[in-house]
Amino acid sequence: MRSSPQRDSWKTTLLLAYQSLGVVYGDLSISPLYVFKSTFAEDIQHSETNEEIFGVLSFVFWTLTLIPLIKYVSVVLRADDNGEGGTFALYSLICRHANVSLLPNRQVADEELSTYKLERPHERADESRVKVWLEKHKKLHTALLIMVLIGTCMVIGDGVLTPAISVFSAVSGLEFSLSKDHREYAVIPITCVILAFLFALQHYGTHRFLKKTRKYGWMSLGGILLCMTGSEAMFADLGHFSYSAIQLAFTCLVYPALILAYMGQAAYLSKHHDFYSNSQVGFYIAVPDKVRWPVLVLAILASVVGSQAIISGTFSIINQSQSLSCFPRVKVVHTSDKIHGQIYIPEINWMLMILCIAVTVGFRDTKHMGNASGLAVITVMLVTTCLTSLVIMLCWHKPPVLALCFLLFFGSVEALYFSASLIKFLEGAWLPILLALILMAVMLVWHYTTIKKYEFDLHNKVTLEWLLALGDKLGMVRVPGIGLVYTDLTSGVPANFSRFVTNLPAFHQVLVFVCVKSVPVPYVFPAERYLIGRVGPPGHRSYRCIVRYGYRDVHQDVDSFETELVESLATFIKLDASYRCSEESKQQAGAAPLPEDQGLTVIGCSHASYDLQDSVQHSAASVEMTRRISGGSDDDSPGGGQAKQVRFFIDSHVTSPGEEADIKQVAEELEALAAAREAGTAFILGHSHVQCKPGSSLLRRLAVDVGYNFLRRNCRGPDVALRVPPASLLEVGMVYVL
Repeated sequence: MRSSPQRDSWKTTLLLAYQSLGVVYGDLSISPLYVFKSTFAEDIQHSETNEEIFGVLSFVFWTLTLIPLIKYVSVVLRADDNGEGGTFALYSLICRHANVSLLPNRQVADEELSTYKLERPHERADESRVKVWLEKHKKLHTALLIMVLIGTCMVIGDGVLTPAISVFSAVSGLEFSLSKDHREYAVIPITCVILAFLFALQHYGTHRFLKKTRKYGWMSLGGILLCMTGSEAMFADLGHFSYSAIQLAFTCLVYPALILAYMGQAAYLSKHHDFYSNSQVGFYIAVPDKVRWPVLVLAILASVVGSQAIISGTFSIINQSQSLSCFPRVKVVHTSDKIHGQIYIPEINWMLMILCIAVTVGFRDTKHMGNASGLAVITVMLVTTCLTSLVIMLCWHKPPVLALCFLLFFGSVEALYFSASLIKFLEGAWLPILLALILMAVMLVWHYTTIKKYEFDLHNKVTLEWLLALGDKLGMVRVPGIGLVYTDLTSGVPANFSRFVTNLPAFHQVLVFVCVKSVPVPYVFPAERYLIGRVGPPGHRSYRCIVRYGYRDVHQDVDSFETELVESLATFIKLDASYRCSEESKQQAGAAPLPEDQGLTVIGCSHASYDLQDSVQHSAASVEMTRRISGGSDDDSPGGGQAKQVRFFIDSHVTSPGEEADIKQVAEELEALAAAREAGTAFILGHSHVQCKPGSSLLRRLAVDVGYNFLRRNCRGPDVALRVPPASLLEVGMVYVL
């Protein structure tokens, strides 16, 4: 008997909730290993009255209740972007509902994407005074981006600190099985070995408490806040699971289990005061001797799982930063063909490993690691609170008073913990601040220079008429093949191509200006990825192709991109022919003609061999043109492989001589496209050098001449990011004077 859809939905939710326990709650669930130990490190002492123990337990209970349970599960998880969560999801939502994005090449056509949905129509949203105020002041756009980058930097810093403190705290259970002389020589090396192995695998009664302890009780909040580390993962990993699954797992299992774990530790510590030192007030002292070794192994495995989730999240957020042009290009490797978004970044992985081991060896105790990790975690939470309050106003269209109440209530709680963490600056909290400053400098320099380069290209682009006139003067020739000219521009002819043809007056038989751009949505469906139009008259064989990706999309490999591009161009040629027929009819009726280089068409793509039979099923007969599409000219050519067959079908049912001429023109254009694809594809990219204008300020010269050029020389080039084969690469030198 077939189960009902509702029952299937519950089964799926239960399965996702079970799967989320390791991925989403790995970091949150291992916090009992180090919360009490970090809290009682130095600031407060455990006394015979047990007031400190029960005061800490009270703070832990209310912290877990207010922040993870009420703030995240009840409110923040609902602020998803097409099922995706995290800092960039909130920023993307805000950018779609208010014109505050700093991405330069935005188009009206982007708003027609299926994932570019708005809560209400524009005319209703425009009534918001907050929206008008944000859009009016350009500095607020920059401030909003800086806030997002601060959260991003702290997430990356957490990717350094969380594996270190998690694995170190788990391994520290060996202290009870080793002599005092052997502890120092065992815990640190074992932690470093586990961390190296972890990264190598990537490839594959509160007021009374405070009244007694006073200042030191407030300072101890930096240790207590560690009980909610990993709460942000509930929101960041939302796209891999679902709201219902994460809500179910936390409220029914994770939250009760954590409360019971902390209550059990507090109960044991309140009855046992015979530990060696105050620093041993922690998890393992409450574990019976008979099960200590199994618990130790289980804790180490749990810390590895939790750290794995944080490291994967770091890769993801760096990839998202690249989509905003806020991070230098790095090599992104997709580790799974089945699971969307599973990526690995080699350079970042080894840098994280080195930093994690350095933190472990340098700090050597839970206290300093906890202070550093706590500041990173609470900063991300503050950023999330600020962005969510904007989402409440701009996206959900709730009264500003409600958003202000959310901001003040949760912001004040998190500000209290933030101040307690910041006071530990000299005791470890300096590390995330230092990492954030370095990362912020890199991101801002890269973003600023990238925007200025785009503005330079926009100012120096040439018109189509200039290019056509230049071809007549220089005796321009067309060579066989397809030339893909990469540019950030969505209109006009880029300056690097004009520089190319003035020095070498020849270009390919089929010319395509390709713009790979990011849009403020998590992903773009393949059927909506390509925008294609003409550059010049049909006989010129020049096209414009805009390839759109979301901030969580992964770029295609070059083979599938070439295949899809040819398929999309062929589809566009047929659609454009029918469109021009209708335009000619309108012009005969007195309508104005469509200007050249305007009118882009959304073209869907498939992953099978291209066949246009669907568009001509109504026809009794068809004319078939078949060309062999392959990487080389022969089947046994080096690097060749199985030839791909591409069939273009053209409706042969005509009613007038004009339509017959149009079909002939389409046939010739498709024949030229197939012949060019068989001849080979060249990828034309700009190889840029950037320098400041004379008279620029010292800060600008340091940022552009020194900082950006250093990053450009030592990071991946655009050919690696776009996955261009070196044998087909043609680079054009370009000097940008900013």
